[in-house]
Amino acid sequence: MVAHQSVFSLISYDRLSKKPLLFKSFTGLTIVEFNDIYDKEITKRYHKHESKRLSKRKDRERSIGAGRHFKLDVKDRFLMLLVYYRLYITYTLVAGFLFDLDQSNICRDIQKIERLVRKCIPIPQKIYNITKRLQTPDEVEAYFPGFLSFIDSTEQSIPRPIDNKRKRKLFYSGKKKRHTVKTQFMTNNHGIIVYKSNYKKGRRHDYDIYKKNHPETPKEVVNVFDLGYLGIEKDFPEQKSSLPSKKKRNLELSQQEIEHNKNHSKRRMVIEHMICRLKKFRIMNDVFRNKLSKYDKVSDIVSGLINYRIMTS
Repeated sequence: MVAHQSVFSLISYDRLSKKPLLFKSFTGLTIVEFNDIYDKEITKRYHKHESKRLSKRKDRERSIGAGRHFKLDVKDRFLMLLVYYRLYITYTLVAGFLFDLDQSNICRDIQKIERLVRKCIPIPQKIYNITKRLQTPDEVEAYFPGFLSFIDSTEQSIPRPIDNKRKRKLFYSGKKKRHTVKTQFMTNNHGIIVYKSNYKKGRRHDYDIYKKNHPETPKEVVNVFDLGYLGIEKDFPEQKSSLPSKKKRNLELSQQEIEHNKNHSKRRMVIEHMICRLKKFRIMNDVFRNKLSKYDKVSDIVSGLINYRIMTS
């Protein structure tokens, strides 16, 4: 349906796939994983997705398929998206040097392929919609092995808002001493991201985010938190919660409490490792240079890629 012009670029699927270690370093996926997503999902959905996208304009005069064509084929555009997310280099470097595109083209190409990729991978919203409908203990254990879930938030820096004093105040994180956005995650015992909130302003406390945007879990599941969520057992008595013991002023922790804290920390390593995987995609680790309206879409896709790798390993 869409014609493609041949273009010489420093990076392409054909060239990069000959070097498996570089491929994984540049994209965050192995060649097998990349091909699996592309062959089983993207190729099946692409034409329908493009037809729907091109049919949105009611005042369209040209026939579908007319007009400016993409210079890269679908596979190389998917590759370009992953390289951009993984390395988070500037559009100028991605476009002008690596893929031999004009900077305006790369903005358009990435924006168009993002919507498709988001449909092709197990983003947290898809999994959470299933977990809300679980009924039997066997169904619950399939998604929450050991009947455990782990909840925590992570922060990412954003550029300092220049013209809006109120915005500067709302996004300033006293913990990080910079302007940030926060996202709350819930994982299961395997590290699969079951729930992800939309981004919140960095000024808000983790527990405040949870109180107003907390995920619903089956009654059999124990939610494991850190001390940032102190008070949750009192505020949410209907759910099972696990917190470490807090040291009181002038009192030492008992040996039993110390052992509880050690075991609690070991269990929580699941979500710490998930956050580490998330931040290996530098678009989720460096200062977020894109518009904040794009942040949730980006975090959805990165979370979905992590879920895909865990679920297929």
